[in-house]
Amino acid sequence: MEYTKMTTRDILKIKTLGQLKATGYIPKTIKEELRHNLIDKIKNKENVFEGIWGYEDTVIPDIERAILSRHNINLLGLRGQAKTRIARMMTLLLDDYVPTVKGAELNDDPMAPISTFSRELIAEKGDDTPIHWWAREDRYTEKLATPDVSVADLIGDVDPIKAATMKLSYNDERVIHFGLVPRSHRSIFVINELPDLQARIQVALFNILQEGDIQIRGFKLRLPLDIQFVFTANPEDYTNRGSIVTPLKDRIESQIITHYPKNIEIGRKITAQEARLEGKPLEKIHVPELMKDLIEQIAIEARDSEYVDEKSGVSARLTISAYENLISAAERRLYLNGETNTIVRIVDLIGVIPAITGKVELVYEGEQEGAGLVAYNLIGKAIRNLFVQYFPSPEQKKKEKEGNPYVLPLSWFGEGNSLDVLASQTDKEYKKALHDVPGLEKITTQFVETLPEKEKEFYMEFALHGLAEYSQLSKKLLDTGMQFKDLFSSMFDLGAPGLDEDEDEDFS
Repeated sequence: MEYTKMTTRDILKIKTLGQLKATGYIPKTIKEELRHNLIDKIKNKENVFEGIWGYEDTVIPDIERAILSRHNINLLGLRGQAKTRIARMMTLLLDDYVPTVKGAELNDDPMAPISTFSRELIAEKGDDTPIHWWAREDRYTEKLATPDVSVADLIGDVDPIKAATMKLSYNDERVIHFGLVPRSHRSIFVINELPDLQARIQVALFNILQEGDIQIRGFKLRLPLDIQFVFTANPEDYTNRGSIVTPLKDRIESQIITHYPKNIEIGRKITAQEARLEGKPLEKIHVPELMKDLIEQIAIEARDSEYVDEKSGVSARLTISAYENLISAAERRLYLNGETNTIVRIVDLIGVIPAITGKVELVYEGEQEGAGLVAYNLIGKAIRNLFVQYFPSPEQKKKEKEGNPYVLPLSWFGEGNSLDVLASQTDKEYKKALHDVPGLEKITTQFVETLPEKEKEFYMEFALHGLAEYSQLSKKLLDTGMQFKDLFSSMFDLGAPGLDEDEDEDFS
C-alpha cells in the first residue's frame, strides 16, 4: 500500500527501514509538511486556529500566507494577544506521526539522516535499522528568552566527559552535546520574547536560519537542520530591555503584527472561552449581559488610560481574571447568606479590583495615584461609557428645563437620604434598599428595553452608579460596598465624592 494512503494503524506497524522503503515513503521538510496539510485544511474549509477570536481577517490570513510561503515567523505584539497559543496550535498542521531512526537524539528521518549516529547505524544494519514513530504533539519545543540563556542551551557545547569516556578527539562530532535547537530537528521551535535574548545569542541563530550549519567553540559542523522557527516579541520600543538584532530580523521572512480585540463582542468570546469556572454553581448565579460588557469595557478603558503604560499593553488575562473574580463574588454571597440563587451586582465589581491591579503596568502618574485607585477609576469610566447606551445623558437632561427623569431620585438624596449597597446583602435586603429610592424603578422600566424581571434591581443599581459617574450623586467606597449620597451635602462630609483620604492611602 502506498504510504500516503495508509491508515495510522498500518503506519505504526512499520518497525524497520526496509518496511518503510516498501511503502514508497518520501521524506519532506517540516515546512512542506505544514504547507501541504494547510492546503488540505483550506480546501476542506477547516479552521486550524479554532478558538482564536478576532484574527479571522487579520492575523490568521497572514500566518497562512507565511506557512504557504515556507517562512519562519515572528509574531509581534503586546502581551496577552495569543501569540504563544497560535504557535502551539501550528502543531495541528503536522502529520500525525513521522518516522525517525530509533535512538537518534536528532530525530533523524531514516531516509535522510543528518547525524553521525544515524548514518553509522544505517550503514551497519541497512534495512533492519529500527524505526520509531514520532507523534506530532511531541514535535514542539518552546523556550522563553531570558538574559541567562546561553549558546550552549540553544546550540550545544563540547562535552569533555564524553570525549574522555569515548576516547574521541575534539574534532569528532560525537563530542558535541547538542542544545535545544538541533534536538528540535523536524519540529516547530518557538522562542518567546525574542528581544530579551542577548545579542550574541541571537547572532548564533544566523547560520542555522540561513546556511544550515552550526558553530560550537570554533567547531563548525554542517548540519542541515529542518526546523520551523516561530518567534514572539513585544514591539521593540517596549521599555529598553532589548531588541531583535537587524541581521536576525532580516532572516525571519514574515513578521506578523497581532492586536487586541477590536470590539466588546470579540472580547466576550475570549473571556467566556478562557475563564476557569469549573465547579462553580453557575446555574445559581445569573450574569446580565451588561455586566459581561462592563468587564470588557474595563480593559478598553485601561488600554486608553493615561495612567497605564500603553507600551506594556493590557492583556486579555485582565478580563478573564476579572470575570472569574466577579463570579466568585456572587458565589461567596450565596454561601454567606445561605441562598439558593443570586444575580451579579454592580457592587460586585469591587471584587475585581485585585484582578486589575496585577494586570496593568502603571506610568509614573499612575504609581502616584496608586494601583487600587487607578483600578477603581477604570471601573467608573467603564460604567460611565456604557451608561448612556441604556439611559439618557444626565448632563443633557440637566440642561433641559422639563422632562428630566432623574429629578425624583436626586431630590430624595437631596433631602439628606443615603443608600448603602453592600456586596454581602441578601437579595431581599438588596432589592428593598433600591426600591426605597423613589423614581428609580420607573427610570429603569422606562429606558431599559426588554428588561427581564430578575434584572430590574441590577439596572436600578446601574442607574445609581451612572448618576454618580456623571457627578449627579456622591459615591463613596465602603469596606463591603458603596454608599450613595447627595453630591452637595457630601462635600461637607469627611468622605467627599469618590474615595476619602484614608481609603486612598489603603489603595496606594
